[in-house]
Amino acid sequence: MVIMQADCIFCDIVLGKRSAEVIKQTGGLVVFKDIKPKAPIHLLIIPKKHVKSIIELVGEDRELVSDMVYMAKDMAEEQGLQGYRLSINVGREGGQVVDHLHLHLLGGWNTSQPDL
Repeated sequence: MVIMQADCIFCDIVLGKRSAEVIKQTGGLVVFKDIKPKAPIHLLIIPKKHVKSIIELVGEDRELVSDMVYMAKDMAEEQGLQGYRLSINVGREGGQVVDHLHLHLLGGWNTSQPDL
């Protein structure tokens, strides 16, 4: 059973109520392009289950986080990225804008990456 939150933009994307450029879906994850990219390739990897942030993770979520990282690795390979950055922002002070756990995959810089 996938748990959703009514007022969550990312839950709406999972449910198909809000449009997004979805790249890939699995049983537990959705990958889509960031609408305000900070890199030539900027993908978001989210769990279908609503988890507000890393702070709310519980023991049963260990596999979920691992799946997110492996999905990032697979997506980087599919996008032809030789190097990339993975980032999870936690809380407002950490730069988290949407209250739904998400992993940023950023890459595609030609030689050097800018400070983010």
